[in-house]
Amino acid sequence: MSVSPLIPNGQPIPARESQDVLLRRAADELETNFLAEMLKSAGVGKPSESFGGGVGEEQFGSFMRLEQARSMVASGGIGLAESIFQSLKERANDV
Repeated sequence: MSVSPLIPNGQPIPARESQDVLLRRAADELETNFLAEMLKSAGVGKPSESFGGGVGEEQFGSFMRLEQARSMVASGGIGLAESIFQSLKERANDV
């Protein structure tokens, strides 16, 4: 029995489109992680010197940066995901 992947609305998607969806998701995740690292380098989520949230703020700052990066990618990002997606798609077509 073969199981086809589902998109969020629960409908099965064709195999070719499925590969594109998976490649897009991977490209978006790479851009998200890249942006999260850039936000970390910029000091976003770093506890303030005074009136900080303590250890909890330090520990959960990475989650905040990751969600901010996801939001950035969802609203267009910096174009890195598109470049990665096109490269992955070309490479998948060559195989």
